[in-house]
Parts: sequence; structure tokens; C-alpha cells
Amino acid sequence: MTPDPISLPDDLTAALAVAGARLNLFSGKVRWFPQVGSTNDLATMLAERGAEEGVVVVADQQTAGRGRLGRAWASPPGAGIYMSAVLRPTPRAAGLLTIAAGVAVADAVAQATGLEVQLKWPNDVYVADRKLAGILAEGAPRYVVLGIGINVLPAAYPPDVARRATSIETELGRPVDRGLLLAECLAALALRYGEINVEDGRGVIAAWRKRAASTLGRRIEWDAGGQSRRGLVDGIDEDGALLVRSGSELIRITSGEVRWV
Repeated sequence: MTPDPISLPDDLTAALAVAGARLNLFSGKVRWFPQVGSTNDLATMLAERGAEEGVVVVADQQTAGRGRLGRAWASPPGAGIYMSAVLRPTPRAAGLLTIAAGVAVADAVAQATGLEVQLKWPNDVYVADRKLAGILAEGAPRYVVLGIGINVLPAAYPPDVARRATSIETELGRPVDRGLLLAECLAALALRYGEINVEDGRGVIAAWRKRAASTLGRRIEWDAGGQSRRGLVDGIDEDGALLVRSGSELIRITSGEVRWV
């Protein structure tokens, strides 16, 4: 059974109204839920039922939020932005969607709060090696559901999460307007999605490389052919794949888990 959305809180309504036309395809399509299992799961159900592109599910709390590779995403009530958007990208844009979303989140955090963040391939937003936000794109032939989770307030995270996570308010030491952050995130996502959907995506790739400059030369591990391999990050190519130098090889990684060492 699909839960029914309720009216947006006043602070979110006001912030979205100010953003206005900058929301583009998301304008008037934000649905608010006090609690859901997973915004990605709910957005997927809506997409399967024919929801139009740009519908956004936002929740105050997730009880079964998740990240890549099935990992849990801690989503305490009122402590973050937990949202998923229904998108119908071109094949080229679908391959760059996670990269574009990372850039959009970084743009939005800087615009709404002044906090500058870094990006790590493929989907993580960091401050000083502590994770601030994550992105999860899950697709079907007719649509992609793009999930974004941003830690806004300090919260009682599980111990394994608390060791490697941070929040915007922790980093800034002051309160953050969650409504403004949501509006800026949707506006930035609309802009970057437009760039990869109707252009060649070069601007998004360039912006991602700038935000990820601190990861260049970093050592990583990954699994290939049943073996663990190591190399140094060289950047990303025009299709968003990670480029890694291992000895004399330049290796292109398009999926799987990357471990930063």
C-alpha cells in the first residue's frame, strides 16, 4: 500500500516558492511524507504507476534507507534531506546521472550554506574524508529513480556510521535552513540534469573533476576477476568512468566497489 503524501511544511513551501522557475521539471511535483521505508522504493512504485518525470518524494525519516551495494543509510527523523526523483533520461544522460547529481549536491550545499565539499567516485560527497551525502540511482528501461541523502543536523547515528559521517551543521557550527537546502538541491539538479540530457555533459564532467581534485593520486583497491587490485586515481573520462593507473596500465572502472586506502 502506498502512503499518502501530506502538505509540505511551511518552511519547505516558502523555500520552493522562492526558487520558482529554477526548479524547472520539479516545480509543483514535490511530495512530502513524514515517514517512509525508502524514498527510492516509493518513487519506484510511483514510476511504475506512470508518475511523470520530475516527481520528487521527500521524507522526514526513512526506516529502511539504503545506499549503494545494499548498505543501510541512516535516516533519523528531521536530521537530513532524504529524497528521490523520477527521471527519464536519454541513454547518454543515464550514464552520467550519478556524476551530475554529485555536482548538483555540491553546488547546492555551497549555495545554501557556504560549505565547500569534495566528491569521490562514484557517488559520495565528503568533507575532510567524512561522508556528508550519498547518491543512489536505480533504473528500469523506462525510468531512473535518483535518490539523494544529505546529513544536515548532528544525529545519533549507529557507531559504525558515526565514525565516518558528518553533517552540515557539525561542519559549520551553526543552524542550517533545511528548506533552502532542499530548494537549492532541486534547482541545481534541474540545471545539471538539463546539461547532460540536452548537451554533451562536458560542463558537468569539468565541474566534477574540480570538486574531486583532492582524490587525484589517491590509492584505491578494487576487485576484478576474483582478485584484489590496487592503483592510483587518475580522474574520470568523458563517460564518467573512473580512471586508475596500476603499473603501466590505465584501467577504466565503470561499476563495483572502490575502497580508498
